[in-house]
Amino acid sequence: MLTTRPRGTNDILPGEVEKWQYIESVIKQLCHEYGFAELRTPVFEHTDLFIRGVGETTDIVEKEMYTFTDRGERSITLRPEGTASAVRAYLENKLYAGVQPVKLYYTGPMFRYDRPQAGRFRQFHQFGVEVFGSDEPAVDAEVIAMAMDFYTRLGLKDLELRINSVGCPDCRPVLREKLQAFFKPKLNELCANCQGRYNRNPLRILDCKNTGCRLLGAGAPVTLDCLCENCAKHFSLVKKYLSLLDISFTVDSSLVRGLDYYTHTAFEVMARDIGAQSSIGGGGRYNGLIEECGGAPAPGIGYAVGLERVLLIAEKQGIVFPAALGPEVFVAAAGAGTEETAFKVLFNLRRTGLSADKDYLGRSLKAQMKHAGKLAARFTVIIGESELAEGLLLVKDMLAGKQEKVPVQAVAEYIKNSL
Repeated sequence: MLTTRPRGTNDILPGEVEKWQYIESVIKQLCHEYGFAELRTPVFEHTDLFIRGVGETTDIVEKEMYTFTDRGERSITLRPEGTASAVRAYLENKLYAGVQPVKLYYTGPMFRYDRPQAGRFRQFHQFGVEVFGSDEPAVDAEVIAMAMDFYTRLGLKDLELRINSVGCPDCRPVLREKLQAFFKPKLNELCANCQGRYNRNPLRILDCKNTGCRLLGAGAPVTLDCLCENCAKHFSLVKKYLSLLDISFTVDSSLVRGLDYYTHTAFEVMARDIGAQSSIGGGGRYNGLIEECGGAPAPGIGYAVGLERVLLIAEKQGIVFPAALGPEVFVAAAGAGTEETAFKVLFNLRRTGLSADKDYLGRSLKAQMKHAGKLAARFTVIIGESELAEGLLLVKDMLAGKQEKVPVQAVAEYIKNSL
């Protein structure tokens, strides 16, 4: 067990981590262009935050959270998603007192005790954004457009954007009554969780992963048939703004998302390449969440993307991200008395901004050259006894296949001019 990672986790090794670094660079540039500032929150929070923020009737809270009692007898949970933590940070640090709206993004590990499968892990990584302080439908469209822009920049294809309106507290009671009337004759056939949801939040029944419950929910009343005037107008404007941006979408009246806090707009991005679990991201508006978490009423909207899912679909679509780069320079010591000089040259090259490495296993010159090739070094600086006596170093361009003797003090400049 000491040499086996826990089920549902992954090591991201050299050769693979460069893909992550590339995606993270795309995220950073995207968020800069859209005016989002980075937020970093703890990986664990007080459990009550997620019960209130995510929703006590959700699968996440009922089945999937990693929760423990610490030495101070406090209930602590590893964060299963990022929005609740962002709301807590917004309130605790009084970000509402600054320039509005507040636009934040985050990346980092999340934790859910779920059945591991393709692209889904118990520790997984999310990229998410949140906008606090604006109820404008145009903000909904901007957030959705940003999500689609992210996928486009990575080269992902054959994606489907599904959108819906899940209403608001004014029109939800009508839907609640209709759903309870619809499911009442089927109540005993529902799973135990959904039987509990029947009275607490029947909308959650539509999000159940149980095949039997999904079949029983076929033909259930949908939110679009119960929207109040304000919700209908809001959703109409969201669709209008998306059309202005030439963003294709499908209205999916069955889309409710897996979190209790959504109001108005909900959306999901689907991929055809990863089987039944085809969602690769989504989000929506949550105008009551900040108040639910103890703040003054304020609107919010966000989305989150599972990065493991993104990498999975990229692989299936044959997308190649930039490969790992080897050192620009490999320093090889050849002969007695050259090791100390090689060590000094190595650090001098690094101090000029070049990436450089050397041998630390006592290899022969031939073996060092072979090692430099495996590292994909662009240049090899060979420090031989005769050249060193002349104050020269042999610089070999591994790409061009040429070599030249260069004065010790001019090596860095020579290499930089040749790159």
